Amino acid sequence: MRNIFSKSMDGEKIRKHPAKTVARIFLILVLLGLSFSAGLVFANRNGIIADLAKKESALTGQVIGKYQKNAGDRLSKDVDFNLFWQVWDLLHKDFVKKDKLNEKELFYGAIHGMVAAAGDPYTVFMNPKVAAEFDSDLAGTFEGIGAEIGIKKGELTVIAPLPETPAEKAGLRAGDKIISINNESTVGMTVEQAVSKIRGPKNSQVVLKIFRQDFDQPKDFKIARDVITVKSVRTEARKDGIFVITITNFNNDTEQLFAKAASQAVEANPKGIILDLRNNPGGYLDTAIEVASRWIEDGIVVTEKFSDQKKNEYLARGLARLKDFPTIVLINQGSASASEIVAGALQDTGKAKLVGKQSFGKGSVQILENLSDGSSIKITVAQWLTPKGNNINEQGIKPDVEVDLTEKDYEAGKDPQLDKAVEMLTVKNSK
Repeated sequence: MRNIFSKSMDGEKIRKHPAKTVARIFLILVLLGLSFSAGLVFANRNGIIADLAKKESALTGQVIGKYQKNAGDRLSKDVDFNLFWQVWDLLHKDFVKKDKLNEKELFYGAIHGMVAAAGDPYTVFMNPKVAAEFDSDLAGTFEGIGAEIGIKKGELTVIAPLPETPAEKAGLRAGDKIISINNESTVGMTVEQAVSKIRGPKNSQVVLKIFRQDFDQPKDFKIARDVITVKSVRTEARKDGIFVITITNFNNDTEQLFAKAASQAVEANPKGIILDLRNNPGGYLDTAIEVASRWIEDGIVVTEKFSDQKKNEYLARGLARLKDFPTIVLINQGSASASEIVAGALQDTGKAKLVGKQSFGKGSVQILENLSDGSSIKITVAQWLTPKGNNINEQGIKPDVEVDLTEKDYEAGKDPQLDKAVEMLTVKNSK
């Protein structure tokens, strides 16, 4: 049986099945990932294989069963699979550095290419080493620079730098285009390949060449890697009577921390709540529904639409302790997946107004299957729709009030988006 979970950046859906534990990542560049998250499904991995996959031995050994006949001759009608082995043999025979060829790297590379040919940036194959790193990200502690990345319009893009991480301190911004990593061009590079190049031990450095809309030309950002520990929920009871809840991602600890934050908000009895989802790349679907249900008492929170027109509707859970508090949700270009599910649900149901910039547009659902050797494959199987039927994928969520946060604002320590939210709640209360 497979464990189904959904995590939305990559992100991605991560649907925790009622009877099972789930796990999904969040490529934090160390990357939290692969996003985004709003949708993953996967099987429990054998502990021994997982341990082995974390070691450098993941790409050692030989490929077995190279010439076995395909079961059922499923490919024989249209494809002569011997072509694969012809190329395999020619490489081993004629390649100038054939003594350097690694059979497992060739084998995994072939599978990676096959999956990539589907043409979907969120449908990916992960070799055992990458799959193990993907799993470890769920724990919320890793070594890297602390940024979520994804593919947007064919370009490697920073989805969100995490608060108080090397990425944020170095000045990376949501929407930055990564032109090269340590002088290696990112053209044609997958998210997984980029992650493996950006990851690294604490105190080591990586150089990212970044292009930003405000830049005349790309600039190099030299970033020292560190241990990244993510606490996904923060709160602030402001002196002006407004309660701010910031969710950085929908991770393993989010439900418990948000439940505590909601209780604190009720106890504080504020004149309004600001839910800050900016630069939130996503996470678990169940957690997104849980958060939205603190405002939405009943009805649809999000719909999962499959290619065969089948739909799954996810309903509010009757936990709406915050429904009577005026609420503003902050979103920006780095808000993706699960954060878009929450923002779209609160907007469509009239429970909150949205302020900021249009969100990333990661509204697809992935299943994650763990394979027998410790590798994994993540496949897009559906898309997310808001309660009113709006497609999140590639379109994103449009704010009710658009407010930019410019480079000049950022450098000056100003936050016009937050200021606008405060203004709207203050005006509402004065009426």
